[in-house]
Amino acid sequence: MASILDEYEDSLHRSVSVQQSRASVGIPHSGYVNARLEKETPIFNKQRIDFTPPEKINSLVVSSNQLCMSLGKDTLLRIDLGKPDEPNQVELGRKDEAKVYKMFLDHTGSHLLIALNTSECLYLNRSVQKVRALSRWKGHLIESVGWNKFLGSETNTGPILVGTSQGQIYEAEISVSEGSLFSTNPDQYFRQVYTLEEESGPAPVCCLEIERGMEGKFFIIATTRKRLFQFVGKVPEGTEQQGFSSIFAVHADHLPSFREFPANLGFSEIAFYTPKLRSNPRSFAWMMGNGVLYGTLDYSRPDSILSDERVWVYPPDIDITLNKPISIVLTQFHFLLLLSDRVKAVCTLNGQVVFQDLFLEKFGSLTRMIKDPTVQQIWIHTEKVVFRYHVQRESRDVWKMYMNMNKFDLAKEYCKDRPECLDIVLAKEAEHCFQNKRYLDSAKCYALTQNYFEEIALKFIEAKQEEALMEFLIKKLSNLKPSEKTQTTLLTTWLTELYLNWLGILQGDPSQRNLYLDTREKFRTFLSSPKNKDCLFNNRASIYELLASHGDTEHMVYFAVIMQDYERVVAHHCQHDEYDEALNVLSRHRDEKLFYKFSPVLIQHIPKKVVDTWISMGSRLDARNLIPALVNYSQSASTQQINEAIRYMEFCVYQLEETQQAIHNYLLSLYALCRPDSLLSYLEQAGTNPNRIHYDLKYALRLCAEHGHHRACVHVYKVMELYEEAVDLALQVDVDLAKSCADLPEDDEELRKKLWLKIARHVVQEEKDVKKAMACLSSCALLKIEDVLPFFPDFVTIDHFKEAICNSLEDYNKHIEELKREMEEATQSAKRIREDIQEMRNKYGSVEPQEKCAACDFPLLNRPFYLFLCGHMFHYDCLLQAVFPNLPAYKQAKLEDLQKKLAATSQPSKSHHRPKDADTISLGKGQQSREQIKADIDDIVAAECVYCGELMIRSIDKPFIDPQKYEEEMQSWL
Repeated sequence: MASILDEYEDSLHRSVSVQQSRASVGIPHSGYVNARLEKETPIFNKQRIDFTPPEKINSLVVSSNQLCMSLGKDTLLRIDLGKPDEPNQVELGRKDEAKVYKMFLDHTGSHLLIALNTSECLYLNRSVQKVRALSRWKGHLIESVGWNKFLGSETNTGPILVGTSQGQIYEAEISVSEGSLFSTNPDQYFRQVYTLEEESGPAPVCCLEIERGMEGKFFIIATTRKRLFQFVGKVPEGTEQQGFSSIFAVHADHLPSFREFPANLGFSEIAFYTPKLRSNPRSFAWMMGNGVLYGTLDYSRPDSILSDERVWVYPPDIDITLNKPISIVLTQFHFLLLLSDRVKAVCTLNGQVVFQDLFLEKFGSLTRMIKDPTVQQIWIHTEKVVFRYHVQRESRDVWKMYMNMNKFDLAKEYCKDRPECLDIVLAKEAEHCFQNKRYLDSAKCYALTQNYFEEIALKFIEAKQEEALMEFLIKKLSNLKPSEKTQTTLLTTWLTELYLNWLGILQGDPSQRNLYLDTREKFRTFLSSPKNKDCLFNNRASIYELLASHGDTEHMVYFAVIMQDYERVVAHHCQHDEYDEALNVLSRHRDEKLFYKFSPVLIQHIPKKVVDTWISMGSRLDARNLIPALVNYSQSASTQQINEAIRYMEFCVYQLEETQQAIHNYLLSLYALCRPDSLLSYLEQAGTNPNRIHYDLKYALRLCAEHGHHRACVHVYKVMELYEEAVDLALQVDVDLAKSCADLPEDDEELRKKLWLKIARHVVQEEKDVKKAMACLSSCALLKIEDVLPFFPDFVTIDHFKEAICNSLEDYNKHIEELKREMEEATQSAKRIREDIQEMRNKYGSVEPQEKCAACDFPLLNRPFYLFLCGHMFHYDCLLQAVFPNLPAYKQAKLEDLQKKLAATSQPSKSHHRPKDADTISLGKGQQSREQIKADIDDIVAAECVYCGELMIRSIDKPFIDPQKYEEEMQSWL
């Protein structure tokens, strides 16, 4: 098998050259076809809004699907994008030359602030039509507003922050009364909390953002043209409504932390990205003079919320002096820059421009770009036209960027539903790990790719990284489908060879003991893996050959156990004289066939333990199949060891109640050989009924005779009912035993007498003991003195028999007297019977002329009739008709025969003269007289009343209609 694997490794070199030649002509390395059947839609899909404004658009804001647009000098257009066909127009009501400078819409789309170039500010609530001036705000040109997303509602803004062109930050609150919306001023208060400065003095507050972190901590971000400030502080719980004064008060004496850049656009703008299912932004992008500062927001940091900051410089075609960006919008992976004639999308991962959209001159110069954070739509407008961008599948190519940055986990995350892309990422990661000598990680990644198997395997072989090669094969094996049986067999066999080689190397190095144990555990896990079980089982012969070629008997046994090849395991233990281990394997797995096969070997060395195990198996083992092991063992063992065989046979007979003849015969042979006392008790316990005896009587008789166990032979003779042989053999042992045998044939007095005569003859002729002979007479009533006398010699005097003869004569006299008494009783009984017969002949009954037949209800005296003692009277033919169907078949035949004979005797003679006593004249030799035939008919027909006798009782369960005539009767009724 090892040579086969060597040949396979050599073939890898040849196959790789073929793969490379294929690759040169365009065969892809992966199993995927990366073809696009139709043009893929762009990430940023532009749509022109079908809207022609009556006047030029000054400003546009969008939030929560609410769009507000300033048109011309005095018009405000509000559109609910959920109902675009129902626009709402509001007049600002200004008669002066004031123009809209900027507009600010909160996150709910309910509160709109309109900053005028005359340093005034107007307020409009979504639920009202009238614009109100904020008197406390007058005199300040509003540059930015920081909305309170945590306390604001549709009627109240909560504490908000307002930035002016002079660098002041004010805290304010606007509320709409529920009763009369404008009965009071909407601005509740307007107080300064801080002033932002640059090196030249106060600078306009370009942007404000309020965010809340953990444990009540607030982060306030404020930007000027060149600086980005952070204010961090806690607002005590329950005092949030009081505003943010306490946070700014901390920095009254010193500047807060800030980031500053040298270049200057004259303004700056910050954008945030908030995922759909989150309330807090996750990243930011600050557009300033040196480029775009991009980073993430980490709310767990104590002093600064900004994290992972980096500056992406503007693309080369952007000149901040001539063609500077106007607005910025941030999405998940891109920030969009608005220029006067185009939009550029830059990837936040690598700073590359991935999208550019030019606008035609006829639309005019681009004015503003804004994003609705709730629906992730981007709006751009000129003075004439409004455009909207839909962001579609923005993350489609992110995986490629992460892959090029060697951030493979992120790359896999963004292409997990695109297997062709995932395969490219895995291949790149595997190659990266291989180049950095992280061979195990490389193997894990390669196993998940569709790259050529031979090419990858050869790379690890050439790098002499067997451990990584094993890891690659293991992972590849786990990814194979059940139908790929050939590949599974190859990988399984190869892995086995690699494991055995590796274990052999480690085992010889004591310093690698821990690594050896760890590798051994992995190998065993591999062998016992449920997924590999079928393959290993089908190819177990090859695996056994590999294990044998490496001399690894330990794992050969382990593998055999996994394959449930317990026969091999037990045979291995027996070959190495590990009989206890072999028996333990048999005991654990309880395979009857293995017990039958290995018991002859095991019982030779550990008989007691083997028998104990047999007994624990109980009825699962067939004792007949274990007899050969016991016979072979008992022939070469001592008496003490034979006792173990007897112990198991006794368990089978007495505990399991085995009835197999072979088991009982073998137990008999063991008893006859070593335990003659137990032999007789066993035979007696088995009983004397041949139908309930489970041993072979003839075999038992021969066995007992061979070993000279005469009492046992006598018992067997008794069971076989060979009483003469039993008595003959018993007389050789004990006369009393013979006497017990002689009384057994209770139903055969002649045989009993014969057996007792045998005993008497033996006592007289062999033992010459007259007293014993006389005792025999008293023991058996069938023997008389005259039966025994012929056995005595002639010289014996009568004195020895005097008493016996007298007793015999007395018995004869008693018997004669008893016979006389019985004769007298018989004479008297005969006399009484004759008197009863005579009395019966004179008995009569009277019949009245009007009596009728009980069956046909016709006058009785018209025809021959019968009168019963019960009083019922029947015509002869009516009684015959009623009785005949209920008679047994033989009586019916006899009755028909008698009727024929009677009819024959009634035939008229040819002579005209007939003797008067013709009925009494014999009809010939051997024939009955007419009177005798009538008497026989009467005995059958008139034996009992048909209504009162047993005939009526027996007819209870007889159906009224004969089943054979049922169909005929039923048809007659139809």
